[in-house]
Amino acid sequence: MADAALLEVDELSKHFGGLAAVDELSFRVAEGETFGIAGPNGAGKTTLFDTISGHARATNGRILFGGQEIQDRSTHAICHLGVARTFQIPAVLPEHTVLGNVIVGAYFGHRPRAVPGLRFDEASAERARAAASFAGLGGKLDVVAGPLPLFDKKRLMIASAMASEPRLLMLDEPVGGLNHREIDEILELVRKVRSAGVTVVLIEHVMRALMSISDRVMVMNHGRLLFEGTPEDVQGHEEVIRVYLGTATEQPPSETAADDGEGRTEPHGA
Repeated sequence: MADAALLEVDELSKHFGGLAAVDELSFRVAEGETFGIAGPNGAGKTTLFDTISGHARATNGRILFGGQEIQDRSTHAICHLGVARTFQIPAVLPEHTVLGNVIVGAYFGHRPRAVPGLRFDEASAERARAAASFAGLGGKLDVVAGPLPLFDKKRLMIASAMASEPRLLMLDEPVGGLNHREIDEILELVRKVRSAGVTVVLIEHVMRALMSISDRVMVMNHGRLLFEGTPEDVQGHEEVIRVYLGTATEQPPSETAADDGEGRTEPHGA
């Protein structure tokens, strides 16, 4: 792991009225590492992602990416610097194909939206084909995205993000709602992302997934840093166990145990 910080968050706060969703939070992510974020519902994890990616404006503090302050920049500008993200609930253009979704997601660099009459050059389409194949969707380029199962929509969001050629990929609950087999496949895809030279920051409630993929884990509570360390350190920390690990999702249900017969976990709140 490189020592140089790719992402630095310094005394960051995000307030909604009188509520501090993120409260004077500081941490660093080294280039090339996989950095996990955990915490109970309402801890401020997704709000943190929103402020880093430009979907929400920080109230106080600084966010540096590659040494440049980005807390006042637009989502497009942040994407162009090399930051991409996915969302808890995959946002797809339901009437467009897999390939069309990847192209649009790469073009806008954030939650896709339709623009009538917009055309893309062949270079963009080729980059999108490569990203879709990277995510295991090369055989589904012409499939309409709306009816896709959740697993494929999760992969589609990762493909769209990777098509923007990011240096940092932020994943918000990438295995939420998936069964054991699907979780393992998404984790393998995340390892491929890292092997491609992309730094990964991910939020996850499924502990066996988060602890197996992360180099370091930060636990948040009420918008603040509760603890940061290796997965082993986090799992042995008494306050983390008391506040969070006792209620976290240690394992998804078996593939035959869940109500839908697929053994899926449910996405959590921020």
